[in-house]
Amino acid sequence: MTTTFSVRRLGRRAAVASIALAVAGAGLVGCGKSDDDGGGGGSGGTTTITLEGPNQWTDSGKSFGKAWENLIAAFEKQEPTIKVKTSVLPLKSFNQTISTQLSAGTAPELVFNQATYQPYMVHSLDDELKKPNPYVKGNKHWIDLFNPKYFGYKVANAVDAEGHLNWIPFNLVGVAVFYNKDIFDKVGVEAPKTYADMMKVCSKLKSAGYTPFAGENSDISVSWTIAAIFNQLTSKYFDELDVYNAAGEKGSSAQLTGKDWARALATGKITTKTPEVVETFKLVKKFYVACVTKNWSGVQGNSGALVGIRQFSTGKAAMTWGTDFATSAIPNVKFGYATTPFPTVTKESSSLSRDFPAQFGVSAGGTSYMIPAKTEGAKLDAAIKFLQFVSAPDHIKAWLDATGAVSALTDIEPSEAAAGFTAGDWGTPMVMAYPPGGPPGTTTVDLYDGYLLGSKTLEQQESYLQGMWEKGLAYTVKTNKWTKEPWAKGIG
Repeated sequence: MTTTFSVRRLGRRAAVASIALAVAGAGLVGCGKSDDDGGGGGSGGTTTITLEGPNQWTDSGKSFGKAWENLIAAFEKQEPTIKVKTSVLPLKSFNQTISTQLSAGTAPELVFNQATYQPYMVHSLDDELKKPNPYVKGNKHWIDLFNPKYFGYKVANAVDAEGHLNWIPFNLVGVAVFYNKDIFDKVGVEAPKTYADMMKVCSKLKSAGYTPFAGENSDISVSWTIAAIFNQLTSKYFDELDVYNAAGEKGSSAQLTGKDWARALATGKITTKTPEVVETFKLVKKFYVACVTKNWSGVQGNSGALVGIRQFSTGKAAMTWGTDFATSAIPNVKFGYATTPFPTVTKESSSLSRDFPAQFGVSAGGTSYMIPAKTEGAKLDAAIKFLQFVSAPDHIKAWLDATGAVSALTDIEPSEAAAGFTAGDWGTPMVMAYPPGGPPGTTTVDLYDGYLLGSKTLEQQESYLQGMWEKGLAYTVKTNKWTKEPWAKGIG
């Protein structure tokens, strides 16, 4: 969800943060002591594993919700010698916690995949994916269960820098704008189709006493807005920058890869002074001033499914960002709501517009988990079994229905509520991916809050962000061992 450089891939979507090497082992959420006392799973014993990640569904700090509890209960019934515990991490800091744990070798057996890591820190699932999934009758290769459009070796955001698959998607994630139909009807406005429409709608909503668009201090609140606008305005550069395929080899991809972005920055083809990049800054700032919660930087983000969940669910905010599994986060609201794409930036709002349609797309990785490399023996076997279990259509469907999510498997159609996230141009993945970010330790909020809150001028923002991009580039080139590329000489 952030836009920082990732060791796996540059510009990775949704909440990627850093490895805090200096504080390894300090203030971490550990895996807890299992019933088998360590490597575990002795003869006739119980093997306990812990699944750790952020709460993407509700604002609870203790439970992922009923759908998760039911899924785990079904697994434990199927595998009575395995017990699965859950550890809920804060949305704002989970990425740093998991990254630090992976670096220090203290991570529990299953961790949320959206954290910066090097491939050696996690267990590659390549061998297991070539074998049958024991929970699916007749399956010959586990990998065949997944929709190849979204998860596989040819998908840029699914593989790590070395071309390996090391996490399993429980669903596909889509993003859209949720809006309160009752408020819209009362004020007399319709879902905005263009950026200019959005400005007009925000003005009317604000005049009627509503917060037009919920905001918070989480990375997703900022990064989704930036990505939606950045992709539209910079799409003109795609053909020139599309040089590498998903494996990092010369070729092409439907979406810019991490190596493409590294090359673009190293050669100066994209900088923070590129006209379309500067225009992105301006339009995002205008949106935040006109539409977003005034004190957004002081609002704690506590739901990965819906930004500003309390503002929206109480009817104070008329719109907000949300994922396709947000329905489980707001099941008891007393108003009707619907979803719509973020609007398209047309020439009415910017002379640099190409009338390129707004895109976001659905992709694997919304709820995805991986196994740390330190996991061994019975614990490793148990963790793999859990990932195989949730990859079986018969076992995951109830969880998908309860959360409103789109399946990453080929044999499950999306629900009516979730189908809108895959429709039209908005359902097409962004060609430019997320804009680059900073080095480990940097969040999207770190990169943009000064400018959005007014403590940095536009010129100061350009200078600051360029420096962060260059630091992130150096780290990425070094860790991915791209130093021998002609364009990377002297970097890293």
